Amino acid sequence: MIITRTPFRISFAGGGTDLREFYQSEAGAVVSTAINKYMYIIVNKRFTDAIRVSYYAKTEIVDRADDIRHPLVREALKLVGISRGIEITSVADVHAGAGLGSSGSFTVGLLNALYAYKGTLKSAEELARDACRIEIDVLGEPAGKQDQYIAAYGGLRYFQFNPDESVTAEPIIWSAEHKDELAQNLLLLYTGDIHEASSILREQKERTRQPDKMVNLREIRDIAVSLKNQLNDNATADIFGEVLHHGWQLKKELASGISTDKIDKCYERALGAGALGGKVLGAGGGGFLLLYCPKPKQPAVRKALSDLSVLEFSFEPEGSKIIYVV
Repeated sequence: MIITRTPFRISFAGGGTDLREFYQSEAGAVVSTAINKYMYIIVNKRFTDAIRVSYYAKTEIVDRADDIRHPLVREALKLVGISRGIEITSVADVHAGAGLGSSGSFTVGLLNALYAYKGTLKSAEELARDACRIEIDVLGEPAGKQDQYIAAYGGLRYFQFNPDESVTAEPIIWSAEHKDELAQNLLLLYTGDIHEASSILREQKERTRQPDKMVNLREIRDIAVSLKNQLNDNATADIFGEVLHHGWQLKKELASGISTDKIDKCYERALGAGALGGKVLGAGGGGFLLLYCPKPKQPAVRKALSDLSVLEFSFEPEGSKIIYVV
């Protein structure tokens, strides 16, 4: 039996520029961090040749990998070269559709477990690249690359997505004191809605090449580059208020479903109570609302958004890892 643990993520800046429709003409960039909420993948050898897959409330038992309905599991098994006699189970700290990059974490963690099952240890770069290949190239999902890369690498990082399909991964060199300040000043609140990432991303993908959207995306990319440089120069955590707010205003213009009346009202209530900025994580439309709010103002913000549940979290320095082998 092998168990992998792969972190979910929070993206601070640059989302949307990791889509191929943008970075194939000019480099995209993202600043994101892994958090201590995880996707666990368990793989084990079965007594029979059948394949058993359990995920969410569903279970599949099939004779061949080609017959598996779960597309990520099916294609991961085919890529790694496992065709029979295996059981795969997934368990997550937070459900899918919440904007924390669960699909990327699932694929990276699954590949890590399957390669280990075959006796192979893959690097973070290899895991991320293979996960992107499955989701984007094989399955044709309208997804970017940032989720797979932060899930594989972990930590607080800057990623540059290059036109030649390579990805540059850089750790952000920032003091522990400022990281602690940032962690204390972030609030993560669940809006109660599950977003439809594929439909939002598909519209965003189709509109990316429009001149006004390219202008927005360039500015979103430049915010990520500027944030990386400021953090490496040891800027204080308060820069995240303006970074999140500016990026959110730009992101909302990329596709029609990114924000909703409910989200807009929640965001305005948060700002009125003392938050300095924020954004909806992931593709938008629902899931988690991330706010930068100085600690003294947090009781007022929590009260103003008392109808939203708070998810407590901290930063995770490591990416996907094998935590159990027997």
